[in-house]
Amino acid sequence: MGSMNYASQQTRDVDLGQNLEVDQTDRHVPINLRQSGPTQVELLISTRVRKSPYWHLSMEAGCWRATVYNRIYHPRGYVRPEAGGAMVEYDALVNHVTMWNVAVERQIMVKGPDAVRFVDYVITRSASLIKPMHGKYVILCNDDGCVLNDPVLLRVAEDEFWFSLSDSDLEFWLRGVNHDRRFDVSIAEIDVSPVQIQGPKSEALMVDMFGEAVRDIPFYGLMNGTVMGHDVVISQTGFTGEKGYEIYLKDATIHAEDLWYSVLDAGEKHNLMVIAPAHHRRIAAGILSYGQDMDCETSPFQCNLGYQVPRRKAGDYIGKARLEELRAQIDAGKAPFKLGMVGLAFDGEPVTDYANDFWLVKKEAADEAVGYVTSPWYSPELNTNIALAYVPWTGRELGTRYGITLPDEYAGSAPGNTVSARVVEVPFRPSVNPNVREVVHGRGKDHAD
Repeated sequence: MGSMNYASQQTRDVDLGQNLEVDQTDRHVPINLRQSGPTQVELLISTRVRKSPYWHLSMEAGCWRATVYNRIYHPRGYVRPEAGGAMVEYDALVNHVTMWNVAVERQIMVKGPDAVRFVDYVITRSASLIKPMHGKYVILCNDDGCVLNDPVLLRVAEDEFWFSLSDSDLEFWLRGVNHDRRFDVSIAEIDVSPVQIQGPKSEALMVDMFGEAVRDIPFYGLMNGTVMGHDVVISQTGFTGEKGYEIYLKDATIHAEDLWYSVLDAGEKHNLMVIAPAHHRRIAAGILSYGQDMDCETSPFQCNLGYQVPRRKAGDYIGKARLEELRAQIDAGKAPFKLGMVGLAFDGEPVTDYANDFWLVKKEAADEAVGYVTSPWYSPELNTNIALAYVPWTGRELGTRYGITLPDEYAGSAPGNTVSARVVEVPFRPSVNPNVREVVHGRGKDHAD
């Protein structure tokens, strides 16, 4: 990429300024709402940040851009913009089958006689309800009732759990919780790295690799397997609303090539494509991205994760007192937060790549910023732009009208680059496997156990 004069870019940021209209007074560190656009810099590849076991294989597959996730380089693009970019990768996901390098989902093992008791204390849901060789999507909160991580939690044995992490360093937190050795467990990152196999042809590919037993794996179920004699754990999970699996390779730093090339060989007849994590599809499914849609100052009640807070969990867990206090306020009709997450459908040119900034959400008929977009993209199936966004807590009703101020390339001829938006249901379109939020809401409940 080219370079940009630092002084001129610094002046531009100062001129734009941090937006002070959006009420973020309930945060210690406000979200940076400067609209600085695509800053022309290169990602420095150095030994400070880890390369995953699949990094060189992603380069071989054509990866041309990356970010950093969990202190590991993370591939985020294979098809270049001039060849259709991320929307070509989207087409492969929704019509065929794809493989993703997601080794950044670091696996933190908790193992020992007190594993269930310890895990139950650090997650909001009940660890004892997770049977061996099953998993759950869970959250961990701090004492303020804010989200520290939202991993997939795998129970691979009676006394062993793996936290398959989103983007925050949870190992240090878990070790800190057990600093006094109250719980008889060992806590460590392990040499296990997953790839995701996602798309409507994923089951056929996985059957070719692991046999007919794959068809019997339930959503969030696990199965042991081997690839070229190397042990793997298979789960029916993924960061999309499509059919999909994850293959967790043990001793991945040694056997990465064997797994990678085995998937490529098996996938050839299924039109497999290696792509980046498909944020366009996960947005449509209402799946959140940690650090983008929420962080350690976000309550689960603010970001559509309130269902992760059970009403009947008997045992104590970190954040329970604060979460129950917040729920009581919400039940009483009070507004404990300045902002809350909604889904928005909005006008403008199709958004076909990652946003560089948190775009500002404005009152429908005024220029006053009242919120911000976290995750926007274009949905071909819905023929509209969609987004997850934060708006005033008291303005989350379906149908509420807002404006979104877009960059030049998406704004078209909209006055002031502000296009019309309205609050819509999340998820935006059905998933192959409805997530727990939709399941419990369908049963008339607001929480899972």
